[in-house]
Amino acid sequence: MLLDAPLAIVDLETTGAHSSWDRVTEIAVVEVDGGRIASEWSTLVNPGTSIPPTIQALTGITNDMVADAPAFEDLAASLYERLEGRVFVAHNARFDYGFLRQEFERAGLKFQARTLCTVKLSRRLYPEYPRHNLDSLIARHNLACHARHRAMGDAQAVWQFLCVATDERGAEAVLEAAKAVTKLPALPPHISPDLVDAIPEAPGVYLFYGEGDAPLYVGKSIGMRSRVLSHFSADVRSAREMQLGREVRRIEWRRTCGELGALLLESRLVKELLPVFNRQLRRASDLCGFVPLPQGLRLARGEEIDAKTVGELHGVFRTRRAALEALRGIADEHGLCLQSLGIERAKGGGGACFRHQIRRCAGLCAGKDSPAAHQGRLVAALARLKRVAWPWRGPIGVIEHDRERDATDAHVIHHWCWLGTAKDDAEVADLLLGTIKPRFDLDQYRILSRHLARTKTHGRARVVELG
Repeated sequence: MLLDAPLAIVDLETTGAHSSWDRVTEIAVVEVDGGRIASEWSTLVNPGTSIPPTIQALTGITNDMVADAPAFEDLAASLYERLEGRVFVAHNARFDYGFLRQEFERAGLKFQARTLCTVKLSRRLYPEYPRHNLDSLIARHNLACHARHRAMGDAQAVWQFLCVATDERGAEAVLEAAKAVTKLPALPPHISPDLVDAIPEAPGVYLFYGEGDAPLYVGKSIGMRSRVLSHFSADVRSAREMQLGREVRRIEWRRTCGELGALLLESRLVKELLPVFNRQLRRASDLCGFVPLPQGLRLARGEEIDAKTVGELHGVFRTRRAALEALRGIADEHGLCLQSLGIERAKGGGGACFRHQIRRCAGLCAGKDSPAAHQGRLVAALARLKRVAWPWRGPIGVIEHDRERDATDAHVIHHWCWLGTAKDDAEVADLLLGTIKPRFDLDQYRILSRHLARTKTHGRARVVELG
């Protein structure tokens, strides 16, 4: 049939999408031995917290239904025995596996299994189809699902898909595809499994070190343990990733209260440590941007770009070359004269620039364009380059709360510069009164601007004005 090993087809219903603070409300396990169903088991679970109305509407599982159900810790031991020694099969296995690992960990058990994701299996077996979610599989293969978004109904649908795929593609093809996508992390000999098990399935940053404690790689994730294990999975294909796995000698991790903290910390550590396998987020040596003048513009660079001056910039670029390429593009579109702007040198005795000769410059350099008209087009062109303006009156704190640990981080930010992360009011005051001149960092600006835009529209974090 599918695999020589026995299978446990698992589906969960939960209070939300994040395993660090959401909880399981229903579990179903279909045990398969020798290509046949050996048993089916399911139970509601009391999550110990309220189920959001949107989730109740989706699953049909209400707070009243789980009120008298067992807590996960009460059924953890028997569920562990049921899953032990079986390939863990689920549709989007990372979700179900991650949730169960977290729940087992809270119950004092360490759970690890080979996982087979039927989303990945479907993609490999049916590459001609664009969608591989469970609804698509049910419609495509005419699967029977008596209760969609209930654990047993979905688990039975996954089992039917495995049967249909075997009939349509053949047992050997399904077996080879399953082997290709089944994950079994193979840790390097220098890395203890206990060390990896100690990494929480929570937001944070992890660091790989090589021989002589040389920094190799800094990564971030909202689920650190799973992300670390993914570096050593059997389905790793890139030569670079395989080389990283061979060279790792030590792993560190630092937990944060949320995704923003992990992103900012990763950016800072990559620039401080310069790990050899990080290609992005490296230190920018020639950061620059354009500053409009009453007549023309100038290119601000390097040390003069800081928390006080960054608000004057139109566009921020990693290098002078990138900035000039952007300017030439808008100059061509608006007929601007780069020679008159001082960006390109005049040839010979002056006069019309080469760009005017090829009809890209409207002719300010040749007296055919008025300075006022040229300046008006320049202002319009610069408006297309996003202005790095700070939208608050003073510094702000972006608050992230880790409900599992009851811990809070306040990321103190001013003029797009991350001053640091504080745990309490005293640390916030220290950061605001700090003597170190804040440096503008392009990566941090992009992280913060994206995150704060999402916060404004979706309320993902709490913003507090500090000034």
